[in-house]
Amino acid sequence: MRIFKISTPYRTSSASLEQLISSLKEYDFILWTCEETGMEIQESDLQRLVSIAEDCGADMAYADSLERKDGRIFQHPRIDCQSGSLRDDFDFGPMVLYRVRPFLDAISRAREQVPEGYEFAALYDLRLRMGNIVHVTEPLYTESPLEAISSEEAQFAYVKASNRAVQLEMEKACTLHLKRIGAYLPAPGLPPEMSREVFPVEASVIIPVLNRERTIADAVRSALGQRTDFSFNVIVVDNHSTDGTSGILEQISASDSRLVVLRPSRRDLGIGGCWNMAVQSLHCGKYAVQLDSDDIYSGEDSLSRIVSTFREQDCAMVIGSYTIVDFSLNVLPPGLVDHREWTSANGHNNALRINGFGAPRAFRTDLLRQFPLPNVSYGEDYAAALRISGLYRIGRIYDSLYFCRRWGGNSDSNLSLEKLNRNNFYKDSIRTIELKSRILRNEYGKNGE
Repeated sequence: MRIFKISTPYRTSSASLEQLISSLKEYDFILWTCEETGMEIQESDLQRLVSIAEDCGADMAYADSLERKDGRIFQHPRIDCQSGSLRDDFDFGPMVLYRVRPFLDAISRAREQVPEGYEFAALYDLRLRMGNIVHVTEPLYTESPLEAISSEEAQFAYVKASNRAVQLEMEKACTLHLKRIGAYLPAPGLPPEMSREVFPVEASVIIPVLNRERTIADAVRSALGQRTDFSFNVIVVDNHSTDGTSGILEQISASDSRLVVLRPSRRDLGIGGCWNMAVQSLHCGKYAVQLDSDDIYSGEDSLSRIVSTFREQDCAMVIGSYTIVDFSLNVLPPGLVDHREWTSANGHNNALRINGFGAPRAFRTDLLRQFPLPNVSYGEDYAAALRISGLYRIGRIYDSLYFCRRWGGNSDSNLSLEKLNRNNFYKDSIRTIELKSRILRNEYGKNGE
């Protein structure tokens, strides 16, 4: 079996791929490694990887690894690549095996569709064209990351201004892929007319909470301190807190009737389930607006601006922007997260590539009641936003409305690899469901059904 071995930078241009063509014709497979990461593979393990790729007819194969760090070796498991795994930062690891024939075919098709080529997104575009991607759940090599970055740095990499050119190329490649597979949607139209339902208030700030005695008072007072020309309330779903959270809520509600505290009878609710309870309650207003129990609004006009955007843009959902801060409100990198990669024409398609929409998120309550959030505590709002974005117009506010406080008690602070993998796999599964839904929606449209 003839294997061509190559090591390149993580970001590879179309020109670099074109230069390989003449060298590859005599080979069966390409072993592609990333030069930013030191890695070692034994000949027997390489034979194992090739054997599995042959047996499965894989166009592309990747494997788990062992990671050498601080003189110790840890197993580094990876997740399966689903049809909805459209993230350009999907972790295949620093070593990937490609079958030469589909690799060359993908380069040829890319040349026809994107004659100007890519500077950064060539490998991303290529892997989107691979039909059969196989994950080998065995550690087949050892890697030594040259410079580890935190999960939080990776999470916000795509919103950095310095990465803008890269992201535009990634969006282009993903959009072309969606068109090829029939999942691309034109810009969505207006949402249906507001239901005739009578709501008790114009807006409700919804705060699910579990054991946040250190932060809950700040969050609630931030919400109650909003200045508006309309009525609103604050609905806190106290999900069986066992610290001092419940007592703090009782004290605040005793002096301000706008605070509504709900306590579930069920004990299996995640954040999504708590949101559903609040939205379905008789207390919920016309608009349901998010605030996490760790965080606070950045000003007294945040709620007013969100509701004004609903009215002015006639949208089903409004998404604002937020600033990353520490517990004392000192700004932390990357600072403002405004998701300016969103465009009204293509944001709903690009949303299948990126890992988030932004915050704070607000929904038309009558629509959200039709699209319950999944009963989980990660990705629940992304799932709702992704579905709504494919159907209706989303309004955006690019100024900071919200301080997202980072501290040791955050649920997404210092994530283990196991939890990070679990989170990423779940969001990929959400994208897979939405991808299939959009393909079917387009098929029904073509057939006039």
